[in-house]
Amino acid sequence: MKDYGHRGVLLAATLSALAGYVDAVGFLTLGGFFVSFMSGNSTRFGVGLATGQWTQALTAIGLIGLFVCGVVLGASCARRFGEVRRAAVLGLEATLLLIGAGLCTAGMNVAGMVAVVLAMGVENAVFQKNGDVGVGLTYMTGTLVRIGQRIATALHGGPRWDWVPFLMLWVGLACGGALGAVMFLRFGVLALWAAAAAVVLLTALVARAESRAVRPA
Repeated sequence: MKDYGHRGVLLAATLSALAGYVDAVGFLTLGGFFVSFMSGNSTRFGVGLATGQWTQALTAIGLIGLFVCGVVLGASCARRFGEVRRAAVLGLEATLLLIGAGLCTAGMNVAGMVAVVLAMGVENAVFQKNGDVGVGLTYMTGTLVRIGQRIATALHGGPRWDWVPFLMLWVGLACGGALGAVMFLRFGVLALWAAAAAVVLLTALVARAESRAVRPA
């Protein structure tokens, strides 16, 4: 995380918050399935198989497949436009979230959730580096492991604060999830529009920053 600078860490924490927000809305819309947390869906898939709950198993594996497709789309976009051009990936994510929000508003929740899951997969390519995930934005188990590892390093004489950026990712996801749940309870699936608007704004801000970075002196 320290390789991304303060702005990169802030962007990552913001995107984690958005992932938590969208996941909470998706979780409540789908009745207990996740749109970004695929570890949870993997567990539900295994439990569904073991208990003969085939609808649960099929729903879980379908969501997992869609998420992987989203990752492929995001990774391909990053390769096409350059991994340092994050605005392209954010633009793709924003487009999918807008489509998802529009479909859900029209009453087509299943189709809308397809677009939303794809968007969450795409998001993980924002910090793609050398074809691999630089920062995990929609899942926190690895992040929590890194927090523990960095704390242990600090206790043994290493850098004192390297764990803080990873903590910001977790806090972002948790707070975003809480906000998403509150918004869903008030607005239902229409709460997705706020997430879509936020990613549109982020896309514009990142595109502007990238344009300034490549502008000749």
